Amino acid sequence: MSLRSICVFCGASTGHDPAYREAAIALGRTLATHDITLVYGGGAVGLMGVVADAALAAGGEIVGIIPQSLKDAEVGHAGLTRLEVVSGMHARKARMAELSDAFIALPGGLGTLEELFEVWTWGQLGYHRKPLGLLDVNRFYDKLSHFLDHLVAEGFVKAPHRTMLQRSDSPDALVQMLEQWQPSADPRWQERTIS
Repeated sequence: MSLRSICVFCGASTGHDPAYREAAIALGRTLATHDITLVYGGGAVGLMGVVADAALAAGGEIVGIIPQSLKDAEVGHAGLTRLEVVSGMHARKARMAELSDAFIALPGGLGTLEELFEVWTWGQLGYHRKPLGLLDVNRFYDKLSHFLDHLVAEGFVKAPHRTMLQRSDSPDALVQMLEQWQPSADPRWQERTIS
């Protein structure tokens, strides 16, 4: 699969560990050097702003999707290739998914997890056939990964749906994993694929 655009979910803060900022910079550069458009939440703050600035500095194309209420609070990034203003958070997530060939989550908080799990659920239900990945900076997602394995062991998530989520600590390796990913979901869910 050739990836033309990747949606990045990440924090509106930079976190305590400087490694998170460094990883966001590395991911932004990686997307730009692979000629992959960065699609993200349109913010200028936190890891959102860092990944966008890094992609811009490396000559990349960046599309931000931001709700009007957040733009009004002056957190929208003014230097993007394109900034789309939408009516609310639901419209933001739908538009980011529509524009993206794959999804990557950097470290982040509740919003990052909510975006990741929603788009993963859409994939599980067959609403899309797009790969997802965790950029696992300093083992940030270790405990989450163990819990996800527990969900499989307890019969709440099917193994093929668990394998939809790739994981690496290297932006280059993760992009390659997403490009090589093949859908393995249960065929009865795939019948519902809409695009």
